Amino acid sequence: MSAFIIVVGHGPELAREDGAVNLLRALGAEVRTLDLWDEPHAVLDEHEAPRAIVIEAMDRPDLAAAALRALRREPQLRNVGAIVAVNHQQVSRYDPASGFDDFVLLPYVPAELYARVRNVEWRTSEFTSEERIKLGGIVIDRLGHEVTVDGQPVTLTAREFALLIHLCERRGRVVSREEALERVWGDNYEGGARTVDIHVRRLRKKLGKALPLRTVRGAGYKVSVTGRR
Repeated sequence: MSAFIIVVGHGPELAREDGAVNLLRALGAEVRTLDLWDEPHAVLDEHEAPRAIVIEAMDRPDLAAAALRALRREPQLRNVGAIVAVNHQQVSRYDPASGFDDFVLLPYVPAELYARVRNVEWRTSEFTSEERIKLGGIVIDRLGHEVTVDGQPVTLTAREFALLIHLCERRGRVVSREEALERVWGDNYEGGARTVDIHVRRLRKKLGKALPLRTVRGAGYKVSVTGRR
């Protein structure tokens, strides 16, 4: 089954000829619709997370934000990029803290709508290759020894860079301090496990919430998997 886009709004308005549903389908995307406040289970697929969520609340940005909060309670939707549709009068009321990853202006320009869907899909996706690792907003260029967060460069030391790669390559698994010392610092390193803790603290400070790294008490550290590819 191909990846799909969820469009949320008032039932009758979802069928509008110039609405997101029809425009995205005309561009070849698979679209599933959901009425505001309806439970998302009916449109979800256990094997595939949506590419993006588009919420059309038209004249009620506050209603759109409340609908997004309700959707985010579904584990499968917590990390899916979300876009709110607003008109020109509502732009000044758009709150970056509302939880949306982006907004799109009404009336839609089809190419812009699809480009914004692709943009949030990219920003929340994960992949690993020989050249790069992408984890949500974090992009690691292995060959260039560069790291960006949401497009902004972040300066890491050589050890911080190596530790970040090791943790991200093993996301979803616990990395013990002993394993990190062996793989990142080498067998001949004489320092203790506290070295790993110090470097983890530095990574968290530099990368912030973009790095989904948690401490597993008594075991080590684990980078969470969002399920997006």
